[in-house]
Amino acid sequence: MIDLTKHRNIHCIGIGGIGLSAIAEILLSRGYNVTGSDMKESMITDHLATLGAKIYIGHRAENVEGADLLVYSAAIAEENPEIVRAKELGIPMASRAQLLGTLMCEYPKSIAVSGTHGKTTTTSMLSLILNNAGKDPTILVGGELAEIGGNVQVGHGDTFITEACEYRDSFLQLHPNIEIIMNIDSDHLDYFKDIDAIVKSFDRFAGYVPETGKIIAYDANPFVSEVVKGRKNVILFGYNSNSDYSVSGVRFVEGIPRFHVIHDGQDLGEVILRIPGEHNILNATAAFACAYEMGIGPDVIIATLEKYTGIQRRFDVKGYFGRGARLIDDYAHHPTEIRATLNAADKLPHHDIWCIFQPHTYTRTLALFDQFADAFGLTDHLILTDIYAAREKDIYNIDSKKLADAIHGEHPDMNVRYMKDFDNIAAYVKEHAEKGDLVITMGAGDVYKVGDLLMQDEK
Repeated sequence: MIDLTKHRNIHCIGIGGIGLSAIAEILLSRGYNVTGSDMKESMITDHLATLGAKIYIGHRAENVEGADLLVYSAAIAEENPEIVRAKELGIPMASRAQLLGTLMCEYPKSIAVSGTHGKTTTTSMLSLILNNAGKDPTILVGGELAEIGGNVQVGHGDTFITEACEYRDSFLQLHPNIEIIMNIDSDHLDYFKDIDAIVKSFDRFAGYVPETGKIIAYDANPFVSEVVKGRKNVILFGYNSNSDYSVSGVRFVEGIPRFHVIHDGQDLGEVILRIPGEHNILNATAAFACAYEMGIGPDVIIATLEKYTGIQRRFDVKGYFGRGARLIDDYAHHPTEIRATLNAADKLPHHDIWCIFQPHTYTRTLALFDQFADAFGLTDHLILTDIYAAREKDIYNIDSKKLADAIHGEHPDMNVRYMKDFDNIAAYVKEHAEKGDLVITMGAGDVYKVGDLLMQDEK
C-alpha cells in the first residue's frame, strides 16, 4: 500500500491513457502537483492540463525531474527512459493498479467490475444508478461517459466504483467489498499462458473479497462457476431461474431488448433498454443486482437503465452518410465481442451489414486466429485493415491479409477484402454502401477514424 501523505509531486507515465488519466484527475482534485507524459496530445491530455497538470508530449528522462513518486500504466516498458531515470534518481515507483488500490481502500463501499467482456458498460450503468440514487460515488470507467463528462467522477460519498482489469494481474492490487464477475474468456495471451492461468487469477481476485462482502457472478460461464464454487458470499445472475437474479420474458422491439428481473420469486419490474444486444441484457442485470443489493430501489434502477444511451465506442451510433447507410462505431476486438456486436446489429432493421475491422495486437490475432476467422458470420461485407500494434512489435508472422484469406475460406459467399489505407476504405464504402445498410467500424485501435472520414461531409 502506498502512503500518499509522503508525496506531493507525482509524475504519471502514460497519462493520456483512459485508466491513468482518471487517477491523475483524482490526484489533482486532492491538491497534488501532477505532471505526466504521453506519446501524443489528445482531448484527455488537454483536459488534464486545464485542471492543472503539466503535460509532456514524448517520453524523456528529464520529465521526471522534481517528482517524488512515479506512476506508470501497464503499457509502459521497463526500458522507458523515464523509468530508467527514476531508478537512477531513486524515485519511488508504483503501477497505476497499485495507486488505484490505495485510493480504493479509502472508501467504505468499494465496487470492482471484472470480466473479460462487458466491464465498461456494466460499470457505466451501475455508476449512473448510484448517481441517481444520491450516492455521489467516485467513478472510474474505461470509456467516455457523457453523463459524467468523461471517464472519471470525483464524488464526495462513501462509494467507489471502478473497472477491474485482469491484464498483467492488475486487479490483484484491488481489495473491493463488492466484486462483479461478468465472464471469463481467453484473452491477453501475451501475458497469461492459457485459460487456466486466467481462471487462477480471477480465483485469487475473488478471494480478496471479505466474507462480509459480495461476489456477483454470471451463472452460465463455466470458468466463473469454477471461481465461485464453494464460496459463501456469492450472488448469481443470469437466465437460470434458480439464480438469485434471473432474466425472464425477454423480447425485442425493433432490435431493442425488454426483459423482467426476478429475485427470490418476486418480479422486480420490466427493464426497457435503449441500447441493442443480448449481451447488454446481462450487463444491465449485473448492474441491477449490485444496486439492489446495496439497497437501491427497483424504480430508480429501472428508470436509470431506461435512459442509458451507452458509452463512447460501445455500439455508438454516429449517424447516416452517403446514400443513407447508418454508421456505428464499436470497441469489439475479441471474437466473443465481435459476435455479440454483430448479433445486436442483426436484430436491428437493416439491409446489409458492413464491418470494417482493425485487429488489435499481433499476439491476440495469432492466439485467437481460428476464432476470429469464424466470428464474422453475420457480416455481408467485411474489410480488414492492418493490425493495430499497440504495445507490440511486428515479430509474430501474422497479418490482416492472412486473416482475410482465412475468413473468406470460412465464409466464401462473404465479400471479404483487405485494405490498408483508411482513405481508400472510406471511399470504397461510401461508393458501395446503400440505404438501409449498417456500417460498423470495429476495433480497439484507431479504426474509428474511418468513420470520421465517412461522416466528414455529412451535416
